[in-house]
Amino acid sequence: MYKKKECVAMLLAGGQGSRLYTLTEKTAKPAVPFGGKYRIIDFPMSNCINSGIDTVGVLTQYQPLVLNEYIGNGQPWDLDRLNGGVMVLPPYQGKKGADWYKGTANAIYQNLGFINRYDPDYVIILSGDHIYKMDYNAMLQAHKATGADCTIAVLEVPLSEASRFGIMVTDETGKITEFQEKPKHPTSTKASMGIYIFNRKVLEEYLIADENTPGSANDFGKNIIPNMLNDGKMMYAYPFVGYWKDVGTIDSLWEANMDLLGENPNFNIHDKNWRIFSRNYAEPPHFVGDDAIVVNSMITEGCEIDGVVENSVLANGVKVEKGAIVKDAVIMSGAVIKSGAKVIYSIIDSNTVISSGAVIGEDKATAKGIAIVGSDLTLAENLVIEAGAMVNNDYGDGVSVNEN
Repeated sequence: MYKKKECVAMLLAGGQGSRLYTLTEKTAKPAVPFGGKYRIIDFPMSNCINSGIDTVGVLTQYQPLVLNEYIGNGQPWDLDRLNGGVMVLPPYQGKKGADWYKGTANAIYQNLGFINRYDPDYVIILSGDHIYKMDYNAMLQAHKATGADCTIAVLEVPLSEASRFGIMVTDETGKITEFQEKPKHPTSTKASMGIYIFNRKVLEEYLIADENTPGSANDFGKNIIPNMLNDGKMMYAYPFVGYWKDVGTIDSLWEANMDLLGENPNFNIHDKNWRIFSRNYAEPPHFVGDDAIVVNSMITEGCEIDGVVENSVLANGVKVEKGAIVKDAVIMSGAVIKSGAKVIYSIIDSNTVISSGAVIGEDKATAKGIAIVGSDLTLAENLVIEAGAMVNNDYGDGVSVNEN
């Protein structure tokens, strides 16, 4: 018998993340490393437990192995509960056959059984690919106070950027009067964050109706939200104030890492009152050699630094040998930067070796883009990778796949 929960969280984590290119060839976007010690999914998971929500369904689909292994039993986030906790929810085969998640709404529809076993009054829908800290309980209290059927978290954006988002038009009370999906001529700057709180019975009603509608995209933004508005349902916007970043592109992922270095005063990763939890494996303390130079950088445990590291974020176990230079870069776990190598304005994925004399990227002021190097590769000595290049297993001469 499952204990009734007031609110259950459903975390959409099945996205391919194609705009992150080689970083998501083997890994689902929410499992991409971030900030040296974390993965993207740590943020919504930590928000849940910090907000008092202890029942979380994580909906996976694309390249789920790393993500499933990382979540495990949920212990790092205090979500290893006998009643509730975290559960990974991949597509599965039912009586009517197997079906991939066709859209965000269909993904939740396929898991109504998980939701209903806890008989919640409310369901919060979250995305697994944003970096932010948010009190979902405060949003839930606002939802209850207005008597809404659905509450949507919104972020004020510049009018010049509003066309990139789903935009909510509201009256003076915050009630949503119109929804504009990526409008060419927006009349509001309240951008949807993709965070929704629904009254559970209303959500179930609209998901079932949507599933039975031929030609539907089975999407919250394209179908569920407009349908509810058209039917006159009570829908309110919940204004969010604080740091929020969609890290769906190489540029935004790099920028969010740089924000950890103090370049954005609204993003404090060291807040002890709102900890971001992660599955950190035990590593020895980091070591900085006598001749090393480290300037404005985050160095995670297990790193060995004998070269120059400037304005960069290094994950656990990274080695920067004497004579190597790392600047304006994000280096993921286990990577090795050999003596004489230069890594500038780049992202280097896990366990990749940059051999002596190799040059990756170029100065941020002149570069045409961020250079990306995938995981488990060895780049040959003196190899030059130009700014904005994408290096993976198929790159060609000078790039080989590590045997181990």
